[in-house]
Formats: sequence, C-alpha cells, structure tokens
Amino acid sequence: MQKPYDATSKDLVESDPAGWVMYISKAPPAGPVRVIDADLATVSAEADKVIRIDAPEPWLLHLEFQANTDDWFVPRMLRYNTLLYCKHELVVSSVVFLLRQTANMVNVTGSWVMRPPVGPEWEYKYQVVRVWERPPDEFLTGPLALLPLAPIAATDRAGLPGIVDRMIDRIRSEADRPLADKLLTCTFLLMGLKYDSVLVRQLLGGVLQMEESTTYQFMLAQVEARWRTAEARTLILRQGCKRFGPPPASVSSALALITDLPRLEELSDRLLDASNWDELLPSP
Repeated sequence: MQKPYDATSKDLVESDPAGWVMYISKAPPAGPVRVIDADLATVSAEADKVIRIDAPEPWLLHLEFQANTDDWFVPRMLRYNTLLYCKHELVVSSVVFLLRQTANMVNVTGSWVMRPPVGPEWEYKYQVVRVWERPPDEFLTGPLALLPLAPIAATDRAGLPGIVDRMIDRIRSEADRPLADKLLTCTFLLMGLKYDSVLVRQLLGGVLQMEESTTYQFMLAQVEARWRTAEARTLILRQGCKRFGPPPASVSSALALITDLPRLEELSDRLLDASNWDELLPSP
C-alpha cells in the first residue's frame, strides 16, 4: 500500500536526482545520475526512490521518506539495502528523511547493531535527516527540488510567510512552468504535515501558477478531502473517549479503515445516542 506522501517525495526526486545526490554527498555527482526501478518484487515491497550514480565506481543512493512511525522501519531499510545490492550488484547508501516530529522514532539513529548469541556482532549504518531540525536556508539555497522541504524545516508560524515568499521567488525565477507547478503542488502537500489547511491556503492559494494549474486543483481537492476525513476521525475519537473511555483496538482499526467522509459524519452524529463503542461501531 502506498504511503500518503510517497507520490510527493517521488516527484521531487525525479524532478532533479542530481540535486538530491548533491545535497546528501555535499558535492556534485562524479558522473551521470538517473532514477532507476526501485521495485523489489521478490518481497512485494518497494523502496521510495533509488538513484544510480554512474561514477568511476558506480553506486546507488536509496532515499526513504517517512511521515509516520513504524516499528519495523529500520529492518525494512536493511532489507531494501540488501535486496538492492543483490539486484544491481552495487554499493547502496541509504538515507531516510523523517518529515515531521511525529515520525521521530527513537530507534532511528543511523545505526543498528546486532549482537547474536553466536558469532561476531555487526552493524548496519544509514543516514537520517530530521527535516524539522534542519535550518530552512539549507533547503532555500540548495537544489530546486528540495525547496518544498523549507516550510516544514525548523521554523515557526511567524517566520513561515517569509520562507514561503523566498521559495516562490526562486521558483518563479529559476523553474519552467511544469516544474514550478510540481514544486508548488508538492509544497502544498508537504505543508499539510505541519500546518492547518486554512494557513496553507492563505500562503499558497493565491500563487498564480497554482491557481492556473489543473494538477494543483486536483491535488487541492484530494488534500482537502483527506484533511476533512482525518479531522472527522479525530473528532470521533476525542468525543468518544470522553463519553466511553479509550476505544478498543478493534474500534481504532475499524475507524482507520473508513475513508468515506459521509460515513464518518454519520458516526459523529450517532455519538449523541450511542452508549458505548460497540454500539457506535459494531464489530462486523
């Protein structure tokens, strides 16, 4: 199942793979770069994005973007790294971008040490970029493809308008129309990780490129629907906890699977009459 912000991050990597290599390695690529197939069908899994750097000694850069917690995230990174090495027979550097603080898993340290009862211990290393800890200038002055990360970097609401203005100025002066639309649409989506929809629309909704972009209009409708669904689900859980206490795991799982907004609104109305979680959301 595709994670919520996979498409956004993949669009950004595909728009300028060399820029991402430069950001990670702090130097221009030593050879041509290209995004390669990341499908690891042998385990029904797919890494977010993989870039091949055709330097004198070719290597792969595996980028993983994470917006939520995952208890098996580090083993999954190791699995991707190993399978990519076996598939392409090239050294793989793995980098994870944690997009928001709620994805700040304590076990994602950049190192995973295994100490088996028999044999030597071994270590898997990878790089971690906690976007909310990085200074916005790091993205504002870097490759264009990383600009959408600036508003969700280490900034507050007071400084956000200035960051957005600087970002838009660069996009207008340096990007062609298709790239500008893509960067602004990705910015809109990523800002939804940190800010409410009203603020995001105030800052970005009036930008000419976005107003005229059919892609933006489609994505706006999609994001607004997702936000409204998430808000309805949160409201049900908050009000239900006050009335019935914490929900059982079965109820939480069932709510998470409901993506139909009218259905969630109906459940919200039924909260007034239900006497417990089972009555509100009976087990199938």
